[in-house]
Amino acid sequence: MDFELTESQKMLRDGAREFAQGEFNAEYARKCDQEHIYPRELVKKAAEHGFVGAIFPEEYGGGGLGWLEFSLVCEEFCKVDSTLPVPILLSGFGTEQVYLFGSEEQKRKYMPKIASGEWISCGAYTEPEAGSDAAGIKTTAERHNDEFIINGTKTFISNASAADFGAISCVTDKNAPKYRNMSIILVDELQNRKDVQINDLGRKMGINSSLTSEVAFDDCRVPVSNLIGKEGNGFRQAMTFFDVTRIMVGAMSVGIAQGAYDRALTYVRDRKQFGQPIGAFEVTQFKIAEMATKIEAARNLVYKAAWFMDKGQPDIVLSSMAKWFSARIAVEVCDEAMQLHGGYGYMCDTDVERFYRDAKIQEIYEGTKEVEKYTMGRAIIGKL
Repeated sequence: MDFELTESQKMLRDGAREFAQGEFNAEYARKCDQEHIYPRELVKKAAEHGFVGAIFPEEYGGGGLGWLEFSLVCEEFCKVDSTLPVPILLSGFGTEQVYLFGSEEQKRKYMPKIASGEWISCGAYTEPEAGSDAAGIKTTAERHNDEFIINGTKTFISNASAADFGAISCVTDKNAPKYRNMSIILVDELQNRKDVQINDLGRKMGINSSLTSEVAFDDCRVPVSNLIGKEGNGFRQAMTFFDVTRIMVGAMSVGIAQGAYDRALTYVRDRKQFGQPIGAFEVTQFKIAEMATKIEAARNLVYKAAWFMDKGQPDIVLSSMAKWFSARIAVEVCDEAMQLHGGYGYMCDTDVERFYRDAKIQEIYEGTKEVEKYTMGRAIIGKL
């Protein structure tokens, strides 16, 4: 087993860090957090440096990176800041469906526009009564000649208020059994359609630089050619999609944890109580030791899941482990980082307070921690 990164991977990691340190201004991050600002220009700048659509093949405008390389980018971005990376790393959310299952025509139409930063996309899977139950959706797409007519409501949809297009999960065959009745369909020009209503849900506990919206479809007509993959195969496509994006969330979680840890380490070296730095106290040393160990364990789990994905051996248990464990560690480490800062950590002008709020969503989106454990447990135990 070789745990050493290649020279090209090290250069990519260092380049991502340099970009983040140069562009992720803490004052601007707080402004985006407080005023719910989507940093569109920052997304474009990241695209110009090759950090958007990085996993897409080069022939479609991407960087041709593997999931391990992209995990390095996610980690470095989130280490520097917990708020600003989200709109960048999720700017192509949903386009992975095109990458994994789309036709050649779809790939050439959508992927270069995402990689260049010209377009933003969204993936609309969650509904008011279908969150963790991804197969329980009610949104329908009825086929009439050469069109699908979509009706239904999606909620908690990242990017929808800024997206140029979206990948929408729909029931295309009401008579088919659950898990085989669903398809993924592209809807273009989301911001200019009268048959689509998008309502931004406003500020959240964290990741307020990201837009989260409710999307309602009212007899929304799209051509049949907008179907991604095979009709009736939507649930399997969605699960495959989540298997890869969970690795990304795991890497973001590692970065958030590392960023909070780094700030705590600096603080305990400088902050004095009882005549000495608080880092000199055994209780502080124990906290730092535990935080460092947890981060290292999470990092190795994410890298392993990404490595297997790049070898063409996707492991749903590893991906779920990486997402669940890393997200939990992000929350725990941010909690301890705030505790080590004491009252200062609770103030809104300190980074650890914002890191703490931004960390929690990692346990919720792309599959809640309960769903991840259910996925792992079912796969490990097998059918009973």
